[in-house]
Amino acid sequence: MAQTILLQGGRVMDVARGIDRVADVLVQNGTVVAMGVEARQAAYDEAFDVAGCVVLPAFVDLCASLREGEKQHGSIASETKAAAKAGFGHVVLAPNKKLVIDSPATVSQIKEKAHKANYANVYPLGALTKGLAGEQPANMHALSKAGCLAVTNARQAMFNDETLLCCLEYAATLDLTVFFYPEEPSLAKGCAHDGFTAARLGLPSIRRVAETIALAKQLLLVEETGVRAHFSQLSCKGSVELIRIAKDKGLPVTADVAMHQLHLTDAAIDGFNSLAHVLPPLRSEEDRLALCAGVQSGVIDAICSHHQPLNAAAKLAPFAATEAGISAIETVLPLGLKLVREGVLTEDKLWRALTINPAKILQINAGDLSKGGGVVVVDTQKTWSVAPENLVSQGHNTPFLGMMVQGQVRHLWR
Repeated sequence: MAQTILLQGGRVMDVARGIDRVADVLVQNGTVVAMGVEARQAAYDEAFDVAGCVVLPAFVDLCASLREGEKQHGSIASETKAAAKAGFGHVVLAPNKKLVIDSPATVSQIKEKAHKANYANVYPLGALTKGLAGEQPANMHALSKAGCLAVTNARQAMFNDETLLCCLEYAATLDLTVFFYPEEPSLAKGCAHDGFTAARLGLPSIRRVAETIALAKQLLLVEETGVRAHFSQLSCKGSVELIRIAKDKGLPVTADVAMHQLHLTDAAIDGFNSLAHVLPPLRSEEDRLALCAGVQSGVIDAICSHHQPLNAAAKLAPFAATEAGISAIETVLPLGLKLVREGVLTEDKLWRALTINPAKILQINAGDLSKGGGVVVVDTQKTWSVAPENLVSQGHNTPFLGMMVQGQVRHLWR
């Protein structure tokens, strides 16, 4: 039986409804059902003093690898537990070579495991092509019926542009959003940004054009087909400009950026620091600033975690041979608050990028305290160390290890 919770004295922020005030709220089934005097006068099962904290809709993450089937790195259970601890009630899971989500049976298995774990809602993205091979369209109708809200070919190459065009037309007829992770495979064979640090370390590099040339082509195909498209994990200034132009033209496009791209540059890989090995790679300070400005201006709609937990062995080889990825979901909140304290983002833009905007992209009932998508209480002043003993994720592979951060989730109800 669901409990009724009274949250007392918190700062209630719901950017979807323009609410920002200190008030008591009553929570049932992840929904704020009463506020102020009405909340105080209602019957409740338990009360929490949350004075000094912020009451928000549960966060929505548009990209996290949960490592299901890769027990050495994590599982749906371990990583949704980490997501919930970090305030995320909703997590998007993209397919990959080890988890090809191209059948209703696979979708059902993922949903069942997430339901059994019961930490966060998981939204599997269906494969755009059979086996992610890029040759034939997947059965998107069946995937949609099974519960996929969107489809993608992830970072796997398409056989040719005609195949991609056919897939986008098919997705458009089903009113499915297509998620793109723009990258031209023939130009993305390195492991670091094409800059001074990679040159000095002798690492094979990836130019910005590997992203922008793919993005430009994909935007043209979106314009041709009218399909609704989301562009995930942008990493460079040119991509921000291309999305701005597309939005100015009225194309049905949205975009996100990983939180670590708003903080780190390719300087973080100095000394062959494999904890900063991520794809797309960390780029220049100019790119970082452009990405931050893109979020603040609204050109970039959402901030994702791009969570990729890995065991210690995955980061022990020479830099280029290590697995790319950062265990990132548990540092999203404090890193976002750091941007607010530094004046890079306003509070409004941060919360929009973590709540209502990604919820709208997924078209789910979340991101709004009245919609039943969950309620999170954030202590914005709480300091803690990014240390293995403080992380719930099975992966501790983060370049922020040892850093003192500020901001922690106290409660999540969903």
